[in-house]
Amino acid sequence: MSAILECKNLSKSYGKKTALNHINLSLDGGHIIGLLGPNGSGKTTLIKLINGLLTPNEGELYINQHPVGVESKKIVSYLPDHNFLNMGMKVREIIRLYQDFYEDFDSDRAYDMLSKLQIDPNDKLKSMSKGTKEKVQLILIMSRRAKLYVLDEPIAGVDPAARDYILDIILSNYEEDATILISTHLIADIENILDQVIFIKNGQIVLDAYVDNIREEQGKSVDSLFREVFKC
Repeated sequence: MSAILECKNLSKSYGKKTALNHINLSLDGGHIIGLLGPNGSGKTTLIKLINGLLTPNEGELYINQHPVGVESKKIVSYLPDHNFLNMGMKVREIIRLYQDFYEDFDSDRAYDMLSKLQIDPNDKLKSMSKGTKEKVQLILIMSRRAKLYVLDEPIAGVDPAARDYILDIILSNYEEDATILISTHLIADIENILDQVIFIKNGQIVLDAYVDNIREEQGKSVDSLFREVFKC
């Protein structure tokens, strides 16, 4: 199987500050992968490069063997770490918009998730709680039949009960052979769903390993290893 995501000698700087420093990375399809690191480690920069929101200073980045651009965006479904929807619109109107914009958007899947979470598609976003808005955003992202889902802090800022709902949405609705890349600092909350983890520190990848291997070879959880690697 060819890599769904490949970075070759990828670097990004903001002025004199290096955000990513010549990273090399290859991710296969069919896995749930945690992109883990403290604030300022380079996680968000990498995610923005994957989604074509930034351009690298050096190196190459391929999504399913395509350089980042029109073709790659057809197969990547991206959840940013901030609200991106029009608060004055009804959920039904937003679904129609997504249906028009993305060929792979499955409206039946979206309505099914809304029904399970008892969210009325005729409600406007501005009438909803913060947690419900975040669920709607995630439903839209997971209703695409993408090859790569990139989720930036999907459970940050919601209460622990809502986190369980959000993780259930993710696990129940992605394409079987797709890859999910989740950026988060709430490692203990998502560790049980991860197949693989990437630790990023000061713009460099310091660990790329399967979760089962970490537990078997090091005898510790991902959360424990993360605290050890990133302790002050």
